[in-house]
Formats: sequence, C-alpha cells, structure tokens
Amino acid sequence: MARRHPDLYRAHGIELLGMKHPRIQALKRRHAPSVHGHKPWTSSFLVMDFLAHRRIPQHARVMEIGCGWGPVAVFCAKRFAARVTGVDIDPAVFPFLEALAAVNDVEVATETARFERLTTARLGREHLIVGSDICFWDELADPLYNLVRRAQRGGARRVIIADPGRAPFHALVERCRTRFATEVFDWHTGRPTSIDGEILDISL
Repeated sequence: MARRHPDLYRAHGIELLGMKHPRIQALKRRHAPSVHGHKPWTSSFLVMDFLAHRRIPQHARVMEIGCGWGPVAVFCAKRFAARVTGVDIDPAVFPFLEALAAVNDVEVATETARFERLTTARLGREHLIVGSDICFWDELADPLYNLVRRAQRGGARRVIIADPGRAPFHALVERCRTRFATEVFDWHTGRPTSIDGEILDISL
C-alpha cells in the first residue's frame, strides 16, 4: 500500500493539500497570488461544516466568490455533486484550486471578476453564492451588500458568508438585516483544527 503523504490531509470529506505538499510547492514556484490568495482561509471550514449540517440540494448551481484556493467550491462539488464556479479577482489562485479539485476528482469552473463586475444576470444563474473571509476591509462591505441585492434581483436563492467576526463583516450583517431574510450563527468546527466564527445566511 502506498504511503500517504504527510501534507495530504482530510477534513469535511475532502482531501486537502498542505503548504509543504510537493504539488503546492511546485505551484508556488510558478504562480504568485497577490490578493490574499496564498493559502486556504479558516472560515472556509466553517462554511463546509455549516453546509454539512444544513445541506443544499444535490446538483445545485453554486458560486464561491473570493474563492482563493476554492476549498468550499471543491467541497460542494464533492459532497453535493454541485455545479460550481470559483470566482476571484486574481487568476493566479486558479492553479491551486485546480490542483485541489483534481485531488478530489471533481471539476470546478473558474471565472476572474471583481465583486462589482458580477452582474444581476450572472449571479441569478446560481442557486447558492458562498464566500469566506471576504469582508476584511471596511470598503468591502458596500460591494458585497450590492452583490447580494443583484443576486436577489437575478433570482439566486441564498447567500452564505463566513467570517471570524471582523467589524466590516458586522457592518454587512446589519445592512443585510434591513432588507433580506437574514440569520446569523456563531459557528464552531473542530476540523481540521478548532475554528470559531460567524455565519451570515441570507434567503433571497
């Protein structure tokens, strides 16, 4: 039996590549993400755990915005056979997403776009829009709120955003509460390590 590489680990039903995995090291020599896409962020695991408990329909259309390495996108494709698109401003993250998708034997489409450039029609093609650790600056709250408004107009059904609990995220929560059916959950997962944060769940 082949020995399992120590930097290949499993959490929430998917395989993940550690920072020292040879495939990640090789990608880093060729690609240099420049907009915080240099690793998977911890709130991704909160979204995975949340969706594992709350579930989504099989074969749903899912968009992960600010996807980075795309662990949530891969999770949705693996767990729910979802048709998933990973969207990021920085195309240099996509080779890392593609490596993660390949390890899990799933396909994830990719699209380069800013939040502001995702149109009403484009967002409306999705059943679920997810994001994690994407509201970390004050100036991101408005574009994300407007994105949710466009998603509603377009016909998307749900938006889920996870965050450790930063002030800009709380500002986004308060704005969404004035317009949408909004729930906020304190959430914890123990995989792959102990992680706490908050989940914003918006029904459109």
